[in-house]
Amino acid sequence: MIEKFVKEALAEDVGRGDLYALVEPAVAASAKIIAKSSGVVAGVKYVDALCKMENIEVKWLKNDTESFHNGEIIAEFCADSHAMLRCERTILDMLLHASSIATLTRKYVDIIKPYGVKLLDTRKTRPLLRVFEKYATRCGGAVNHRMGLDDSLMIKDTHLKTIEDLSAYIAKARELIPFTAKIEVEAETLWSAQEAMQAKCDIVMCDNMTPTQVEEVVTYRNENYPHILLEASGNISLDTIASYATTGVDAISSGSLIHQANWIDLSMKMD
Repeated sequence: MIEKFVKEALAEDVGRGDLYALVEPAVAASAKIIAKSSGVVAGVKYVDALCKMENIEVKWLKNDTESFHNGEIIAEFCADSHAMLRCERTILDMLLHASSIATLTRKYVDIIKPYGVKLLDTRKTRPLLRVFEKYATRCGGAVNHRMGLDDSLMIKDTHLKTIEDLSAYIAKARELIPFTAKIEVEAETLWSAQEAMQAKCDIVMCDNMTPTQVEEVVTYRNENYPHILLEASGNISLDTIASYATTGVDAISSGSLIHQANWIDLSMKMD
């Protein structure tokens, strides 16, 4: 899957051929990727696959999940000039995109780490980039939520509009979905969270609740259904996540890890 991804990414940039290579023969070349801001590395696996495909030697001074600072060298490359310059933008784009997500994710993780709460990503990813972007959140320290509709059964507010009897629906689902698949129900009030637990779900997502409301759900869960997991979601930001981490939930999910990540600054320089 990685090989197919990087091949298509390069093809998008090269098009019918790099016009630079038409003018002069290739010469031996070397280059470095230098950080112009601080962050967390992600994308090494993808760049490695591209370099192998294009016969580029790469030496990593920083690897996936490792932090870097402004001025540090991330990687060194050796290849002929045609290959190096043909792949330059694709290498940088993959590193920039993934590392930017990992960098923002690490900020969230660092805030909630003292509370022992897991940070989850979501399915709010760019089309056809889900695997790549969720890999980046893992590099930042998050845990992947479901990759797709086939991973677990999540019953959201839109689904609930079509379900008359939640208990009966979940009982039937247990007979049809894989044994290992969990059932998660979205709840926006204490009452709906109670209903989901009484219907024997595995996880309740406390969606768009205030921290005080989430605490009420946690108290009810602890007293009645201690085996059920609780996830907080909605209105999660760097400013608010600590207040949710202290409520007693098991996990906090946020789409902003991906869609709010601002690009960091990396640059490739030829020697």
